[in-house]
Parts: sequence; C-alpha cells; structure tokens
Amino acid sequence: MMNKAHLLLVLLFATAFAQQVAHSHAEQLGTVHFETSCSPAAQVEFDHAVALLHSFQFGHARDAFNAVLKSDPKCAMAYWGIGLIEWSNPFAPGVKSEAQIVAGRKAVDSALALNPRTERERGYLNAVAKLYTDPSAETQLKRIEAYRDAMAELSAEHPEDHEAAIYYALALAQAEPLSDKTHAQRLKAGAILEKLFVQEPDHPGLAHYIIHAYDTPDLAAKAVDAARKYGKIAPDAPHALHMPSHTFTRVGYWQESIESNIASAAAAERDHQYGEELHATDYEVYAYLQTAQDAAALKLVNAVPGIISTMNVSSGRAGAAPPMAGFFAIAAIPARYALERQDWKRAAEIVPAETPIPYADAMSWFAKGMGGARLRQVADAHKAAAKLARLRDKLKSQQEDYWAGQVEIQRVEISAWAELADGKQDAAVKLMSDAVRLEDATDKSAVTPGPLAPARELLGEMLLQLGKPKLAQEQFVLTLQKEPNRFRALYGAAHSAKLAGDSTASHKYFAQLLKTCDHADSPGRKELQEAKAE
Repeated sequence: MMNKAHLLLVLLFATAFAQQVAHSHAEQLGTVHFETSCSPAAQVEFDHAVALLHSFQFGHARDAFNAVLKSDPKCAMAYWGIGLIEWSNPFAPGVKSEAQIVAGRKAVDSALALNPRTERERGYLNAVAKLYTDPSAETQLKRIEAYRDAMAELSAEHPEDHEAAIYYALALAQAEPLSDKTHAQRLKAGAILEKLFVQEPDHPGLAHYIIHAYDTPDLAAKAVDAARKYGKIAPDAPHALHMPSHTFTRVGYWQESIESNIASAAAAERDHQYGEELHATDYEVYAYLQTAQDAAALKLVNAVPGIISTMNVSSGRAGAAPPMAGFFAIAAIPARYALERQDWKRAAEIVPAETPIPYADAMSWFAKGMGGARLRQVADAHKAAAKLARLRDKLKSQQEDYWAGQVEIQRVEISAWAELADGKQDAAVKLMSDAVRLEDATDKSAVTPGPLAPARELLGEMLLQLGKPKLAQEQFVLTLQKEPNRFRALYGAAHSAKLAGDSTASHKYFAQLLKTCDHADSPGRKELQEAKAE
C-alpha cells in the first residue's frame, strides 16, 4: 500500500507533468510584447505565452508555447520558452534535476534544428543553452553565471529589446548567492527593471522581478511599490497574487501579506496549483502568527490535511511553487503554530514525516527538539539534534550545500537549548552565539517567510532566562532590523527593556507590538495583556 509520503510525492510532482487545459486569452496577465520572426498568428500566441511565463505559470505557459508551434511549426523561439519552463522557478532553492537538464537541452536542440531566422533569436537560444551544458550540481552556479553573461551580451547588442534587458536582470538576481551581502547583482538588476517599469507599467515581469531582485532584508523596502501593483497587473496568475507578500513579509506589513495570500491560495486552489496553494498558506499562517491572530492560523493548520486529501493527479497544474514547496509548507505550518506561540508541549509532540525533502523534514525535527529542550526533556532534544545532523549530512551528499547549512544552524540551536536545560549555561550561550554567526552569513530562501525562530531572537530569550536583560534587549533589537514587526522579537525587546529599567524603550516596543497586533484575538496572548498593562 502506498504510504502517505509517497502518495504526496506523486501528487505534488505530478503537477509538473499533468495534462493542461489551455487558458483563454481573456485572462488578465498584464501587457507583454516579445517580437519574433514567427507568423503573425503565432506572434499573438507567443506574447500570451511569455506573459504567462513572466508570472511563472509554467503549466499554462507550456500549453501556450505548444499553441505557438501548432500555429507556426518553424517558430524556433517557442522552444526557447519551453527551455525556460524546464528550468522552472529560477529562485527555487536546490539543484536542478538531471531530468530537467535533459529536457531543457532537448528543447534547445529542437530550436536550433529549425535554424532560427535571426541573429537575435539565436542569441536567446544560445544563452538558454548554457543552462543545460552539464547536469552536475557542482557546475550549476557556473552555468547560471554563463547564462547571465550571455544575456548581458545579448542585451548590449540589442538595447532596444526590453525583453532582453528584463531577462538579463532576472539572470543577475538569480546568479547572486544568498551569502553575498553586497547585493551588487540584485541592485544592478533592480536598476534595470525600475527604469523599464516606468516605460511599461503594465508589464508583469517587471513588477515580478523587482520584487525578486529586492527580496532581502535591507533591500525589500525598494520593492513595496511594485509589490502593491503586481497583483493588479496579473490577477489571473496565482503567483502574481502571492509574490507581493514576499516584500510585505520582509517589511512587516502583515495585513497586506494576509490579504495577498488569501487571494493567492484561493486562485491556486481553483487552478489546482497545489504547491502554490500550500506555499501561500504557509506565508499566510506566518503573518497571522505575527499579529496574534491565532484562531485564523489554527484554522489553516487544520485545513492542510484537507488540501492534501483533495489533490488530484489528473488535474494538477505546474505553477511557480515547485513540489518541494508543498512538502516544506506541510512541515512548516504546524511547526510555526507551536513555536510562535511557545506551546512547547505541542511542539514536542510533533510527529515528523519522512519525505524526499530532507530540509522539509528538518522543520519538524527542529520544532520537536526545541519543544523538548524547553520542557527540559534533554534526551529528546539530543535525539532531535542527532536527527538534524543526519539530515544535514544527507543534504551534503546530495550537494545541497545551502540547505545543509540551514539544517546545521537548526542543529546548533537545539544543542544550545539542550545544554541550557542540562545546566551548562556557558556552553549554551557559546552554541547559540555560533548559530547567530552562521545565520548572519546567509539569508532565508524564498520558499519560507522566515526561519522558525531567528537565531538572535533565540539568543535573546536565552539571555533573558539567564538574567541578562540588557544583553537580551540588544539581540531582540538586532532581530527587528532584519525581521521588522516580528511578534516574538517585539515582545522580547519590550519585556527585556522593562526588566533592564529602560522604560522609554519598553513603552516604545510595547506600543509597536500593540499596533502590529491590532487585529489580534481577544483576550489574546498573555504578552499582549502585559503590553496593555504598561
């Protein structure tokens, strides 16, 4: 009998291959014109296909590019679009599969066999070909950089071609490692896109890629305008409704994030984009928890099994969120609900699943281990840390270095709190400080609205327990610089300031907490009752 994890794997991965039904061109997808040498009838289909592609509607875009080929079988650029579809979401974490590389190369070869009609079109195809020269994980970043450089050359040769500039900018943002804190490539990408957005304000790719280019803590404010416009430009694309919440999450605009993801999840459900629906739900739950709307969050926690049960292989569609985003959300949502509310018993009782995605499994083990450590169930905490070490090693063997690093941070954090539970205070603080240094050197993946618990926030809570409120306050304030309006950091900053005798800071952060939680449940969390009493 097929176990639940295997069934879920089939359902989620089937979205990438299921038979699609072509969309009507009456959709609201924004305005795109990508000039080609294809027939006039095919050109109309091509513009529609590229509009879908710019919003990462990969299943529908594939249908649209196939419609181009039906209209003009010699339209080589249709295979360019299919080649980018095989690469899928350029910001999805992890290594592209060998199957993707083979399929992408096949699309490029099919295009080149048609002898593209213009030098410009050959430039687009030769650029995409660089993504598919080799299936090995070790060369993935080099291949992305080669694609970026080829798009830079193409854009320079054709300065009148806005699409070349747009895809060059997208390649710049894609090529920047999460460890690069200069953001030189993202800033360059943003500058290109912002200039074009003034000229083409209804272009979906421009709004979309500005959000991606600035999807870092220190740049996100630059994307707020694009975020507020993107969903209106392409309201028929579920991802266009969700993507603004990446910016809203970064800047702490929780109610806008909630509204964005309510709309996105509903649209994704209607279109059977299961990964996108679960991904939007994870972001929505996170926003509810930051505003202490716990009843709404719990409703979604309880809804996840129903989402899984209604998945239908034959009607599944490929959207922006890859299958792993579905696994990640399924693990993250209950973990967040327990940890954000500091319900340690609920966290400790989580039963982790075994899935094909080790870093998704790690979310459950982290929550379980943290719950055990906070309840002083030291053996359980050490067991979770050991499991995280095995998941880290598995990710290393899969050459998923970024995720191996993220799981290592989680392992160190659990170990730190286990040491504290065991009375080893100095060792605990040292380990938590190590976790802070590791986390400061990287950034969150786009698949998650945030870590289950930021390392500096955890260090602040540890220092509070050790009777060091002033040092704790410093850590909470630093957390807020990266995670503005985050509930636990705001409360920590206020409470630690109160204990340290800093009434000015205490009143400031308690007031900010109450403002952030103006939609909170009543009577609500004890932290809000404390804030109201100040």
